[in-house]
Amino acid sequence: MGYIIVAVVVAYLLGSIPTSVWIGRIFFKVDVRNEGSKNAGATNTIRVLGWKAGVPVLIIDVFKGWLAVFLTGFLPAEAFQDIPMVWVRIMAAAAAVAGHIYPLYIGFRGGKGVATLLGVGIALFPVSVWFVVLIFVVVLLLSGIVSLSSILASMSFPFLVIFLFPPQHLSLTVLSIAVGVFVPLTHFSNIKRLLKGEEKKMSFKKRK
Repeated sequence: MGYIIVAVVVAYLLGSIPTSVWIGRIFFKVDVRNEGSKNAGATNTIRVLGWKAGVPVLIIDVFKGWLAVFLTGFLPAEAFQDIPMVWVRIMAAAAAVAGHIYPLYIGFRGGKGVATLLGVGIALFPVSVWFVVLIFVVVLLLSGIVSLSSILASMSFPFLVIFLFPPQHLSLTVLSIAVGVFVPLTHFSNIKRLLKGEEKKMSFKKRK
């Protein structure tokens, strides 16, 4: 059990790395949590600081989710005597996402966890996650709205997992359903703006 606790703590600390805030403060002298949507994520970073800042934030936030799950593969075999490995990976995944949303290093004010969820998805659902990305991209190109793209892509995820790419473990199916519920819940304020027609579109122009 000690190994598992360490894995979960490490995953949380990885997820807590506040990429957008640190990049904003170090290179732009701006805390993105005080600008734009006030969200410490890649989308708001792009909106506030531009693509040169936002793309590295996106890549690192995805990577830290993937890494948190990947590192569980280095745990010794005795770590899985009482708890199956897939459950440990899921716990690490959840801890990484929780770290992104409630980061230890910056007063527990983080992002919505979508990019880190993508990293987790790459680690746990290496096939179906790319179809989710495709849905996200198509919706984004058609609508220009990141929140709508995230919501629809996440809601499609459990259907892809259940009907097209069923995993070997039921716990992963349950996790996919949880993701399909979790992401819309974290975007509740965005949904209200979408219904009112007030949600901002993403600009693909370079920031001057």
